[in-house]
Amino acid sequence: MTTLHIEHPVTDFETWLRAFDSFASIRARSGIRGYTIRRPVDDPKYLMLDLEFDTAERAEAFADFLHSRVWPSDIASPAIDGTPKTRVCDVVRVADLMA
Repeated sequence: MTTLHIEHPVTDFETWLRAFDSFASIRARSGIRGYTIRRPVDDPKYLMLDLEFDTAERAEAFADFLHSRVWPSDIASPAIDGTPKTRVCDVVRVADLMA
């Protein structure tokens, strides 16, 4: 499993979330198997997003799509404040200590 990790500040989380939700079909066609959205408890105008893929190639292709087509457009990416940071990571270990 490979993760595309994205971080960036937002001007308004609810606006950002509506735009994110509008890309559901594109995420499905791009091979995203799941995602997690996190916000720091002390900074509600910052978010971290993990998109899960089967391969690094698919994650890298989606990162390229975001950088070239989505984030340059104020219409496609409302409420993003600044330049998003991305990183493609392999999952090495997952533990559920409550099981």
